[in-house]
Amino acid sequence: MNNLKNYTDQFKVREKLQPVFFIGHGSPMNGIEQNIFSKKWQEIGKTIDLPCAVLVVSAHWLTTGTLVTAMGEPKTIHDFGGFPQELFNVQYPAPGSPFLAEETAKLITSTNVGLDHDWGLDHGTWTVVRHMFPDANVPVLQLSIDYNKPSAYHYNLAKELYNLRKRGVMIIGSGNMIHNLRMIDWNNMAEPGFGFDWAKSLNETFKKKILSKDHKDLIEYQNLGEAARLAIPTPDHYYPMLYALALMSDKDDVSIFNDEYVGGSLSMTSFRLG
Repeated sequence: MNNLKNYTDQFKVREKLQPVFFIGHGSPMNGIEQNIFSKKWQEIGKTIDLPCAVLVVSAHWLTTGTLVTAMGEPKTIHDFGGFPQELFNVQYPAPGSPFLAEETAKLITSTNVGLDHDWGLDHGTWTVVRHMFPDANVPVLQLSIDYNKPSAYHYNLAKELYNLRKRGVMIIGSGNMIHNLRMIDWNNMAEPGFGFDWAKSLNETFKKKILSKDHKDLIEYQNLGEAARLAIPTPDHYYPMLYALALMSDKDDVSIFNDEYVGGSLSMTSFRLG
């Protein structure tokens, strides 16, 4: 009973909303490198109020139906190949929170949310969060993306998570606004800010609509023309942005950061709400 009370007190409603982030996570190597992206993630961790938990919607957990990780000790998932052994050696031992998983599942009434005990923290989560909270002292959960559903479904489902912001939970959508790995120019990977014209044009459109809180066109991104078709060949890395956008309040300030291009067809552009 005491443990339940402690959990309840930890997630009680607060006056101040936790911020929401959309993070362009890019290469798994950002999880161990010191670069402009990871340094910004470190800065965020040092300057925000410590959340009671972090809930991440990662581009790398695609499911049929919606699941939330509900184990006490989520494993570190190395869901990639062809990288240095140093990256595979990383373990991020942040705790989970079965209590918060159950509360999250209750908040979502538009669909049944399953409690998952098999997944863990994939690289869309731990490569970012380990820079924010290097001591692994904040519980971290993941919410899956039902890949059978359209963009509007995800936007509306995310709105049901709003109450978590009041309870001290930081929510992160982790993907990339512009993500076309087949078109990457590997010869220009090391050139700072190298982006194809179509990627730059669409990225500017995205930023304007985010800053003006114009979400309709972002939900219906397929109507943004050929550039959108090139930038979002599959929506896995785009959907996490919609989860972040849906959690915006009328009073939230919006700020853009890590606004850079990689290899021509990848945008690391990220934003913060609140």
